[in-house]
Amino acid sequence: RKLYARKCKIIEISNKESRKFCNENHLQGSVNSCISLGLYYNDELVSVMTFGKLRKNLGSKNIDEQYELLRFCNKINTSVIGAASKLLNHFIKTYNPTKIVSYADKRWSQGNMYEKMGFNLHHESKPNYYYVFGDKKKNRFCFRKDILVKKYGCPKDMSEHDFCLSKKWYRIYDCGCLCYV
Repeated sequence: RKLYARKCKIIEISNKESRKFCNENHLQGSVNSCISLGLYYNDELVSVMTFGKLRKNLGSKNIDEQYELLRFCNKINTSVIGAASKLLNHFIKTYNPTKIVSYADKRWSQGNMYEKMGFNLHHESKPNYYYVFGDKKKNRFCFRKDILVKKYGCPKDMSEHDFCLSKKWYRIYDCGCLCYV
């Protein structure tokens, strides 16, 4: 199905509604956000874009006006032409950010959408890893050496990787990300 964003209206939606939509329609599911914009065709939610405050870095200034574009997706089997630009432009006019950062996962994206919307490639990250337990993916930060020692009894002279392998906790690697500003 093909729709046009110019025929849709933008409404700020609840986190609950945003989470449900992203879990049903975004490859990576939802993520916590502070601003969720929905694009409606008639009374049907067809597109969502979410934003969060930029994480603080040492020496950062004007952090309150800096945001991260966290998620963008259309309803499955629906192409909403111009949706990303319409939602982003509305966000910029409404919230007046000094900076917007977003990441394209190289497993799924080449970053074309960001470039079409005027973002510039800032840097490319190296591949990252996660641990896999059955069908669940766990962030590697939950398996730092200090946590492994305290929570799981990892010997202090054993590496994180070796200890996790001994428990049959396997790593899976991604392809890195493209960071756009």
